Amino acid sequence: MKYVIIEDEDPAALRLEKMIWEIAPVAEMIHHLVSVKSSIDYLKKNPAPDLIFMDIQLGDGNSFEIFDKVTPGCPVIFTTAYDQFAVQAFKVNSIDYLLKPVKKEELEGALTKFRQQSEKGSHDPADFDKLITFIKNKTEFQKRILIRFGDTIKAVEVEDVAYFYTESKINYLCTFDNKNYPIDQNLDQMEAMVNPALFFRINRQFIVHIKAISKMVSYSKSRVKLILSPPSEIETIVSTERSPNFKTWLTGSVN
Repeated sequence: MKYVIIEDEDPAALRLEKMIWEIAPVAEMIHHLVSVKSSIDYLKKNPAPDLIFMDIQLGDGNSFEIFDKVTPGCPVIFTTAYDQFAVQAFKVNSIDYLLKPVKKEELEGALTKFRQQSEKGSHDPADFDKLITFIKNKTEFQKRILIRFGDTIKAVEVEDVAYFYTESKINYLCTFDNKNYPIDQNLDQMEAMVNPALFFRINRQFIVHIKAISKMVSYSKSRVKLILSPPSEIETIVSTERSPNFKTWLTGSVN
């Protein structure tokens, strides 16, 4: 089995590759792609692999944009931080999925399904258009986040959150009144839970609310440095690959 991984987080791609090797040692990763653009270019110019593992949220856009330009020509297993509504959509549309963080037993199940379908000589049809429409029309976002302090539970309104961030491998939120709380969700999960019209993932470490941006400064390599309110002790710079989408987002457009 020859496969391609489309994933913009190197640690996640390496972890996935390692688990695949443990489950199927003869499997061969022939390419690791990190963006919508590079994926489109690769799939147009190269023979289809046997299988693609595809993250939904990439640095330069949503991976569903790939299907607007090219048909993969092979089965796709999505890796996603979307909640249960999307999980049900994947099931309905006969598309395999793996919720992040990917669990080895779930990966093994997806590969078993792929192998069984390959032995039959056919794969279940994947209605990509129906799935894309379903995801894009989903307008219900998380309204509150539960914070736990020992035995105490507090509900924080998402509209009161200035930004989410990661520090020392712990995830936090910071409210507009400058209160910081640890959260159970990772940033991949939070990105899928909040309204993309209001929040943007500027890099691996930060998701910011549009109203938390008090100043923007041009930075090297076409990047943008943000001054946030409340201020952050961690430097907040929009990554190179996310800068084009960030500038589009500022105008009110959402992918």
